[in-house]
Amino acid sequence: MSTEHADATLTDGPSGTNDADGAEGREPAAERGASGDASDLDGEGLVLGYPDAPEPVIDGESIAAEPGAVTALVGPNGSGKSTLLKGLATQLAPNDGSVLVDGRDVHSMDTKALARKLGLLSQESTSPNSISVEDLVYHGRYPHRGFFERTTEDDARAVDRAIELAGCGHLRDREVGSLSGGQKQLAWIAMVLAQDTDVLLLDEPTTFLDLHHQMEVMEIIETLRDRSDITVVVVLHDIEQAARLADRMVALKDGAVRARGSPEEIVTEKLLADVFRVDAEVISTERGPRVTPLRARHEGSE
Repeated sequence: MSTEHADATLTDGPSGTNDADGAEGREPAAERGASGDASDLDGEGLVLGYPDAPEPVIDGESIAAEPGAVTALVGPNGSGKSTLLKGLATQLAPNDGSVLVDGRDVHSMDTKALARKLGLLSQESTSPNSISVEDLVYHGRYPHRGFFERTTEDDARAVDRAIELAGCGHLRDREVGSLSGGQKQLAWIAMVLAQDTDVLLLDEPTTFLDLHHQMEVMEIIETLRDRSDITVVVVLHDIEQAARLADRMVALKDGAVRARGSPEEIVTEKLLADVFRVDAEVISTERGPRVTPLRARHEGSE
């Protein structure tokens, strides 16, 4: 965990450009209560890579997260989803391009100012095992205090709200080291919620969780989407989960954006074949597309 940052047509080129509306049957973000107070998050012409890699993972891609809505990044393993999220979160400095929050370059902002705007739940969350859940969640309030300032009533209210929203009140006095993997994830989510940011980035928050805890995490994100002026970008491994949760989806393959749009437009048999290399049956339901994988596609298969 870091609290320091804390068009749906397949394209022949590296990025899709269609600006489709929200999924059929789902209220647009603006009609759910998201307002002009929700923040814009834009990545423009991003080139992202790692020092030990000869080529960038993301090479010149752009992404715009709809204010007050949930944008899901999906794609096969190695497609660049987490790398793109790290670039948006300033965990990975771009070799080229820029990341803007409300039109301001994040690299021009000081650490605390950025942490009041942008929060990140990463896959590399660590903390002392002896710390209590409540104390962990209070760490999320550091951007709102001076170095020597004590916690305030505002801090206490934010922590209480975050713990309630994350559904971990029963764990409040437990030591983090005594928790199961799913319980720890809820505690980390509560910490990033206590940070009270305008933009929230989540890197595969349901990975390695049992079905019960996956559903709890999904419900937390749904509540944020429906009740808060917050912009969410989430990397999800399960495309059906992503389709159920997201207002918009961005599909990546080999570091390139291959399609973007509503879940109904993204989750198609053609895209699953071209991007995920699987033959599947897709059926539209009231809860979004239902995907039944049939077989893996191999080189040379049509």
